[in-house]
Amino acid sequence: MRILVLNWQDFTNPQAGGAELHLQEIFSRIVDRGHSVDLLCSGWFNAPRRANLGGIEVYRTGTRHTYPFVAQRYYRRHLAGNDYDVVIEDLNKVPLYTPLWGLHKLVVLVHHLFGGTVFREASPPVAAAVWLSERPLGAFYRGVPFEAVSVSTADDLAARGIPRKSIRVIYNGVDSNRLTPDAGERSEQPLFIYLGRLKKYKRVDIVIKAFAGLNVPEARLEIAGTGDYRAALEGLVKSLDLEERVRFLGFIPEDEKVHLLRRAWASVLASPKEGWGISNLEAAACGTPVIAANSPGIRESVIDGETGFLVPQNDPEAMTAAMRGIVQSPDLVDVLGKAARKFAEGFGWDRAANETLSHLEEVVAQ
Repeated sequence: MRILVLNWQDFTNPQAGGAELHLQEIFSRIVDRGHSVDLLCSGWFNAPRRANLGGIEVYRTGTRHTYPFVAQRYYRRHLAGNDYDVVIEDLNKVPLYTPLWGLHKLVVLVHHLFGGTVFREASPPVAAAVWLSERPLGAFYRGVPFEAVSVSTADDLAARGIPRKSIRVIYNGVDSNRLTPDAGERSEQPLFIYLGRLKKYKRVDIVIKAFAGLNVPEARLEIAGTGDYRAALEGLVKSLDLEERVRFLGFIPEDEKVHLLRRAWASVLASPKEGWGISNLEAAACGTPVIAANSPGIRESVIDGETGFLVPQNDPEAMTAAMRGIVQSPDLVDVLGKAARKFAEGFGWDRAANETLSHLEEVVAQ
C-alpha cells in the first residue's frame, strides 16, 4: 500500500510528544513490512522541508500554528497526484476536516480529544476555538473509520456522534527490550519522578504540591521535560521551599530516560486526560510503579493496587498518601514493579503495528 499520514509534527520536532512517538514506532514498522509511508506535517525554525525518518518520507509545511490552514493546499499542490491507497489523519488539537478533501480512502487516528481541558492550557479565545473545532466531529466524520488508542478515547468519540462500531481500539506499545528493569540502579533514598511535557494542562503543579505534602526530608522529586510552564513550576517550587529537593532536568536523551525510570521509586502523573499515558507504560517496562490520577486513558495504563496507584483527579492530598504508602513500605516498589513489568510486556509496538496494518488493509479492501 501507499499511505499518507497527516500529523501536526514529526518525531524530531522539538515539540514532539507521545503522538509523534506512536507515529514513528507504528509507521516505520509498516515501512519495514514493504509499504510506502509519507508524512505531511508542520516545520519549525530552520527545519529542512524534506526528511526521511526510519523510511518515512517527511514533507513539512507551515508551522505549529499555521499547519491546519496550509496542510490541504500543500496536499493538493504536491501530494494529491501520488494516488495514495489510504490517508490517515492523526487528529490532534484542531481537526483538519479531511472528509471534505475528497480523499479516496480515509482513516482517522485519535489519541485523545481536549474537550474542556483545553481551557486549562490556552488563553480563552484559543481554547474556545479548539473546543468549538471538536464539536462537529460527529457531523463531519460520521462515515469515516476511526482508530483510538484507548477505550476511554473510543467512548469519548462515541459520545460525540461517531458510531462505536466504526472505532477500532488499538493500544499503544512500549519497547520492553530497551526499557528494562535494573534493581541495582534503584535510588537508595525515595525518588519520585515526572516525565513529560511541562504544560499547564498536565497538572505538574499537583505533583509538586503532593510531594511537598509528603514532608520527608530525604525524599527527592526529579522533573524531566520541557515546556512553557516550567517557569511557573519553578516559582511554585521556590514558594514551597523545595529548591533543595526538587530538580528540573530539562530535556533528557533516551538513554538517560531509561536510567531515570530505573532509579525512581515511582513515576507520578496528575494529568486530567490522556489518550493512554505512554510514560506510564515506559515506567512499568522498567519495573517502576506509577502513581497517577484516575483519569480517562490513564486508568487503562495503570492497574490500581497492582502496578501502581490511581488517585482522584485534582487531589494533591490523595497523591501524597500514595507517595507516603510507598515511602513507608519500600518493599512495594519491587512488588508493584514486578507486576508492572509483566503488564508492560503485553504491549509491544510490533503488535500495535500489526493491528494497525490489518485495520488499514481492511479499510482499503472494502
